[in-house]
Amino acid sequence: MPMPYTYRHAQTEFAAFLHDAREAMALDSDNMTYTAVDGVFQTFRRRLTVPQALAFADLLPAILRAMFLWRWTPAPPLPFADRATLTAEAQSLRPHHNLTPANCIEATALALRGQIGAADLDKLLADFPQGAAEFWALPPGVPAPALRFG
Repeated sequence: MPMPYTYRHAQTEFAAFLHDAREAMALDSDNMTYTAVDGVFQTFRRRLTVPQALAFADLLPAILRAMFLWRWTPAPPLPFADRATLTAEAQSLRPHHNLTPANCIEATALALRGQIGAADLDKLLADFPQGAAEFWALPPGVPAPALRFG
């Protein structure tokens, strides 16, 4: 079996993802974007069981998968909350070095959908707790991006 594309081209995929997320959040650097995405991933991950988190991670490209699972200590899942509460939670990561904007979840969703495709993500989220699909939904009127790789 050949090496999976995501392993051979991990940095290319990650750079494209960071670019898309950075542009959508109007941030100035990859470091700022990484912090924002990390906060979004941690916020989502806290609401999943271990099998759900692993299934979600399995959809992600190699570096995003590692990022999603990095330093994770599984705990009982939290319930999903309203968007403002979830956004504030994502923004609370590293509060003294965080310039995460209010659109961080939507921007990460946009960049992520360009990496993994809407159909696979939506199919997986259909079996997740209520609120999971809404977490990764795009704002009304925002079209799903074309799949960059695959």
